[in-house]
Amino acid sequence: MADLRKRSILKAISYRVTGTIFTILVSLLVSGQIKVALSIGVIELFTKIVVFYLHERVWNKIPFGRVRGKDDYQI
Repeated sequence: MADLRKRSILKAISYRVTGTIFTILVSLLVSGQIKVALSIGVIELFTKIVVFYLHERVWNKIPFGRVRGKDDYQI
């Protein structure tokens, strides 16, 4: 069983949006400047979507920890 690419992309985007909101809040607490916090968040959002997507695709090729379910079949 493997995830489709579009599933990996949607997972990456949803994970990063959540993470970016947290990063912006932490950056705001540390810097006290909304402009700095938003700048950090925007840069982090786009770079980490790419990193997460590549990470998902690599792990999709690794069989470690996967078991075939009773509904899985091969032709």
